[in-house]
Amino acid sequence: MALAARLWRLLPFRRGAAPGSRLPAGTSGSRGHCGRCRFRGFEVMGNPGTFKRGLLLSALSYLGFETYQVISQAAVVHATAKVEEILEQADYLYESGETEKLYQLLTQYKESEDAELLWRLARASRDVAQLSRTSEEEKKLLVYEALEYAKRALEKNESSFASHKWYAICLSDVGDYEGIKAKIANAYIIKEHFEKAIELNPKDATSIHLMGIWCYTFAEMPWYQRRIAKMLFAAPPSSTYEKALGYFHRAEQVDPNFYSKNLLLLGKTYLKLHNKKLAAFWLMKAKDYPAHTEEDKQIQTEAAQLLTSFSEKN
Repeated sequence: MALAARLWRLLPFRRGAAPGSRLPAGTSGSRGHCGRCRFRGFEVMGNPGTFKRGLLLSALSYLGFETYQVISQAAVVHATAKVEEILEQADYLYESGETEKLYQLLTQYKESEDAELLWRLARASRDVAQLSRTSEEEKKLLVYEALEYAKRALEKNESSFASHKWYAICLSDVGDYEGIKAKIANAYIIKEHFEKAIELNPKDATSIHLMGIWCYTFAEMPWYQRRIAKMLFAAPPSSTYEKALGYFHRAEQVDPNFYSKNLLLLGKTYLKLHNKKLAAFWLMKAKDYPAHTEEDKQIQTEAAQLLTSFSEKN
């Protein structure tokens, strides 16, 4: 009400003041002129009481608007705080390997407009699809669901490196259900999004690792797939083991030992390049990597099998 009081003091017709006393006096001093001045004053200002009430109501309306703004800002802060709380819970469950609990938590907010929440939901959907107990039918549904969440995350925030990364990953997964032509066509888009993710966050080892996988995949592409690609596209995607190796090493430099699969792929890439000594070094690191997930265990097994095949040949 302080603002209303200040406005009240500024009213031209205060209690106890003559109605025309604030108007300038005429130079001739004639009664007619002064009367005319007062008439003009009332003509402009209207009835003093009505004007005071109108101005007071305007002040109150302004105060009401200010209150509305404060409440709106508080609601936004509360909503932001709630999202932050959900993200903290989600990250804790992810680090704890609670895949299904994480999915159950995030699906409650699947209509969210928050990109950070949506890309996490895409990741969680994909992780549930990867579980060995998930049926093939459920897996397919989850893979397409994950792509939709990732797409929405990207639409909400194109500056989010994680949204670019998970959109590319989910698009790659969908290719398994759409045939070789769609898979090759999507490869260009996938590469663009991995590169964008790296550009937005050069310190994200996972994005760099995934770019290495992209290169490794196309370096390893079987001859018949290359032939199909050449028939379908004027310039089909291609790469080399050397490029793949560069990305895997770069990921390791950014975050040493961050992922067992990066260690495995360093070993496998050196095998492709016929460098058995370095292949053995990285495969041993993959085999000895602490197994926190089902994937880590599978990688340990594969690394051990490759090392055994070395020994037998030597």
